[in-house]
Amino acid sequence: MKIAISVGDPNGVGLEILLKNHKKVCKLCNPVYCVDKDLLKSAAKKLSLKIPKSLVCKSPLIKLPKIIPGEINKDSGAYAYASFLQGLNLTLKRKTKALVTLPIHKKAWQLAGIPYAGHTEALRDILKESLKKNGQLKKQEESQAIMMLGSPKLYVALFSDHIALKEISARIKVESLKNFLFAFAPHILKTPCGVLGLNPHAGDFGVLGDEENAIREAITFVNTSLGKEVYIGPLVPDTAFVGKHLHYYVAMYHDQGLIPLKTLYFKESINITLNLPIIRTSVDHGTAFDIAYQNKAKSKSYLNAIKEAVLRAKLQNEKAKIYC
Repeated sequence: MKIAISVGDPNGVGLEILLKNHKKVCKLCNPVYCVDKDLLKSAAKKLSLKIPKSLVCKSPLIKLPKIIPGEINKDSGAYAYASFLQGLNLTLKRKTKALVTLPIHKKAWQLAGIPYAGHTEALRDILKESLKKNGQLKKQEESQAIMMLGSPKLYVALFSDHIALKEISARIKVESLKNFLFAFAPHILKTPCGVLGLNPHAGDFGVLGDEENAIREAITFVNTSLGKEVYIGPLVPDTAFVGKHLHYYVAMYHDQGLIPLKTLYFKESINITLNLPIIRTSVDHGTAFDIAYQNKAKSKSYLNAIKEAVLRAKLQNEKAKIYC
């Protein structure tokens, strides 16, 4: 099974993780790396590593950046984006079964003029255009790309992801929450899923905010429509992860859900983008510029992302056989 792998920011830990785990990844799938071999050679030299012989690479067809460990610059950002687009294109054309992404640096993307805060935002926009061309725009309008991070012990889906904190309250609307909860429900393998409130103490009956009214209304509507208790909440955010024994949560914003997740399972957790016409998984960590090219990068999240992509691709194939 072929899996496309975009390499992330060349100045971070992505290339180190790729090179060190090639043999292990080859036991799981047939990796197609969206990178120039000359860039890999440069990275390997800096890391005192040998280049694996069996690498299959697809050049992003963009100017090679100079590797400057830990530096944020537009050339590395442009290359990371081109690598991502290459992997996305291969997967959309069904030349690969899934896309696995190594970490990018959002500021480097910005310096390169990339109009997205990260992979998830780019996927939402680019795939919307793809569906529009294929006459499927209505389907995309009714759904949305959902960022879910986690490990088998705990998964957290983000109602809002890479946006400024000051913008979140305005997003808490009954209709948008309903759409999100309906879209996420099929991906919850063990119910109930806890939905966090936005405010401290989940608003404390309106004393600390009233956004929980919209959250509560959306939960009630979705559960009634689905005919079962898929969601519970709004839960008090600071105690929601204590003693509840829930496997799935919906957080209203990025840090609300990811601080507890990364505190507990940072080394093993991954990022999965749900509700897309393709399979996309990613590591659940950043570029780690502070340890770039020091042979200190950890690999468990990357390997778990590969395993998850392969598993989902196999499940997709089985479903396709059933409907054929």
